[in-house]
Amino acid sequence: MLELLEKTAKHNGLILAFAVVGLVMLVSMQLSRRLTMGRVHGSAIAILIGLVLAYWGGVQTGGKQGIADMSLFAGLGLMGGAMLRDFAITATAFEVHVSEARKAGLVGVVALLLGTVLPFIVGASVAWSFGYRDAVSITTIGAGAVTYIVGPVTGAAIGAPSEIMALSIATGLVKSIMVMVGTPMAARFLRLRTPRSAMVFGGLAGTVSGVSAGLAATDRRLVPYGALVATFHTGLGCLLGPSLLFFATRSLVG
Repeated sequence: MLELLEKTAKHNGLILAFAVVGLVMLVSMQLSRRLTMGRVHGSAIAILIGLVLAYWGGVQTGGKQGIADMSLFAGLGLMGGAMLRDFAITATAFEVHVSEARKAGLVGVVALLLGTVLPFIVGASVAWSFGYRDAVSITTIGAGAVTYIVGPVTGAAIGAPSEIMALSIATGLVKSIMVMVGTPMAARFLRLRTPRSAMVFGGLAGTVSGVSAGLAATDRRLVPYGALVATFHTGLGCLLGPSLLFFATRSLVG
């Protein structure tokens, strides 16, 4: 019986992946509700659980894709791949009312630029403080502070070693979790009540997962507006990281 179930799971990896993620989300939402009274969103807890499972899977298999290296959970590799990720990000745009999106105007554009440049400066400064002196490493880690996707894309473009790209991903994940956890706490102070405020916030925060989860814990109706602007960070960061930001960093550090 167990062999039959295991065989069925292996042949339906993507379905099992959805079931596993659903179970993790169920547990995470219960932990959020019972342990933190909703102050820490379930998505943040789910990411932490995912990181622990990925680490455990990597230790058990010695592979590079975490728990997805186990044949039973190989479907998680497909589910977490670029195709479904980009589909989910794009789908959020369909909930946006164009009339509301236009209200962001110039403020939204400025927020987008600031949300790209300022995190890069912070990330680059942290890299410098930890002893990195070459432009490639500083740029890659700084780009990771924009989003955890921009970091490795920038690193691959300018020839960064794999360990530096891993650090850039970790930097982006830390930022994402901080935004997730901090948004509900700071929502009243930031006055996150309108679509325009959500778009400005999304532009400044610049992490789709963090903004989406944070706004979901604040007001679900604001999620598509914050995610709409935050989505542009990946494209903008991937354009500026290996070009303008890298050249600027190289001119400063040599």
